[in-house]
Amino acid sequence: MNNPHLLIIRFSAMGDVAMLVPVVASLANTYPKLRITVLSQPFARAFFEKLAPNVSFMEARLKKEDKGIKGLNAIYRRLQAKHFTAVADMHDVLRTKYLRMRFNVDRYKVAHINKHRKEKRQLCSKDNKQLRQLPTSFSNYADVLSKLGYPTDLSFTSIFDSSGAPLSELQAAIGTKAEGDRWIGIAPFAAHKGKILPVEKTEEVINTLIHNNPQCRIFLFGGGEREMKQFSEWKEKHPQCTIVGNHLKGLSQELILMSQLNVMLSMDSANMHLASLVNTPVVSIWGATHPYAGFMGWNQKESNAVQLPLACRPCSVYGGKPCHRGDYACLNDIKPETIVEKIENIIGS
Repeated sequence: MNNPHLLIIRFSAMGDVAMLVPVVASLANTYPKLRITVLSQPFARAFFEKLAPNVSFMEARLKKEDKGIKGLNAIYRRLQAKHFTAVADMHDVLRTKYLRMRFNVDRYKVAHINKHRKEKRQLCSKDNKQLRQLPTSFSNYADVLSKLGYPTDLSFTSIFDSSGAPLSELQAAIGTKAEGDRWIGIAPFAAHKGKILPVEKTEEVINTLIHNNPQCRIFLFGGGEREMKQFSEWKEKHPQCTIVGNHLKGLSQELILMSQLNVMLSMDSANMHLASLVNTPVVSIWGATHPYAGFMGWNQKESNAVQLPLACRPCSVYGGKPCHRGDYACLNDIKPETIVEKIENIIGS
């Protein structure tokens, strides 16, 4: 009989897919004879392609050839050919519900994620808010595996093995890190206003870090026209700043660089999760969102989270809803010196 073959489905944003990595890696280690295929969008290949010998990756190009019902049917035909023995829907949205329905009709063993949507609405409610820690995405993913008969101890450390990241790929573009150097990553942007620290506050953080640590290097992570314009202004003022997008090619190289950072400063965004995948400590900024929703980075300390004790927080799970107060005090009232202190507590240790 062939070894069991598990399909794991997760589309969505980069941060959500990145949070799946510790779970898949732990699963692969716990069940080395289990074949695992992850179906996700093309960017996720860098996460899973070399994760473990028994893990493989399949692309779903949902905005191109795999678009709409016709595209989903094409995906299903490709999946059928793999002869899976079980299917884990880690997303539970219309696309995955449709694929799940096809698998159920054909009598596959299928389980899907519980996102605790009701509890998240209560957490973010303007009135009668229930402020409490909800299950993390990691535990939600692991629960699906348990339903399928694969209880898993989450023991993940880094996507790179004990030999470390292939640093030779970066030397020409970034240079080498000498002993005693302090490399600081800063990812100051996010998808929604409710998750972005005001730019002038981030600039104050950069100014103070460089003043206190003149030999440090600061790596600016992000893309897009607005971000690159802002990065160029900071680079012009401070030669210690490096714009990562001008030197590295793709997510794989960015992960290698992140593994060499002493600390990453990130909003509640994908870069928090990317740094977590390479065991780099993160000082994270939380405005409209809150770690209680279950999206803190893997193995990150809540003591390194910067957040204000406002009664209205959180007002949004993902940061996309309008501010209840109208003034975004959750971000505008954060003191840059608080952020600097947390960063220097890490780089000085």
